[in-house]
Amino acid sequence: MDSRLKAFDRLLTIMDELREKCPWDKKQTIESLRELTIEETYELADAITANDLNSLKGELGDLFLHLVFYSKIAEEQKAFTLTAVLDGICDKLIYRHPHIYSDTIVADETEVKANWEKLKLKEGKKSILEGVPSSLPALVKAIRIQEKVKGIGFEWKKKEDVWNKVKEELEEFQVEIAANSENIEEEFGDLLFSLVNYARFIDISPENALAKTNQKFIRRFQLMEETIREDKKKIENMNLEEMDIYWEKAKINLKNIK
Repeated sequence: MDSRLKAFDRLLTIMDELREKCPWDKKQTIESLRELTIEETYELADAITANDLNSLKGELGDLFLHLVFYSKIAEEQKAFTLTAVLDGICDKLIYRHPHIYSDTIVADETEVKANWEKLKLKEGKKSILEGVPSSLPALVKAIRIQEKVKGIGFEWKKKEDVWNKVKEELEEFQVEIAANSENIEEEFGDLLFSLVNYARFIDISPENALAKTNQKFIRRFQLMEETIREDKKKIENMNLEEMDIYWEKAKINLKNIK
């Protein structure tokens, strides 16, 4: 037996045993697993952001377990089987890749994505945006929306045009701030949306970029706190100007570490 199939069969066997013998595993439902799955997905995202391949391996295993767990519960409820799940995704992949499994010819990745979205509409979906989960975090959702509409050609032609849109939205935002308008939040949202769009045009993942900036800020701030403690001071007793001196020291120290 192929080593991959053997490993997968081992996981299925263990899942069957746990579901039968373990009090905790026996108690779980599709609903009770939901939050745990979300947490595992974020842990996977953390491993990717940190480029920690060893952690990535472990987190992928955790997610595999959850997928098998859902399928096991569904099978017990006679809703569907794991075989049906796997056959379903295989059939979908073959159908949506006619340039591989049929005679469709594509020139590049853009045409692949365009065909993908058009085929989804043929499957009965009423909107290109129908597949964007409503519960996605707003930044990720903006990216997915823009990628979806790009698939059918609703896209700026040049990155310069997108940057002009960013500047236009920034000006509108500044006007609303000056007027202390009730539309400030809405205009800020428009500005963020346009920045996300520009990031895509220059091949930057806005989500990854912000995640890395968050991590950089955390490391720098915590180093600043550590240095302040070493100098026998308390951060809560310092003003902004005093903290800023340590902030700049932390910035220099982190650069030297690199």
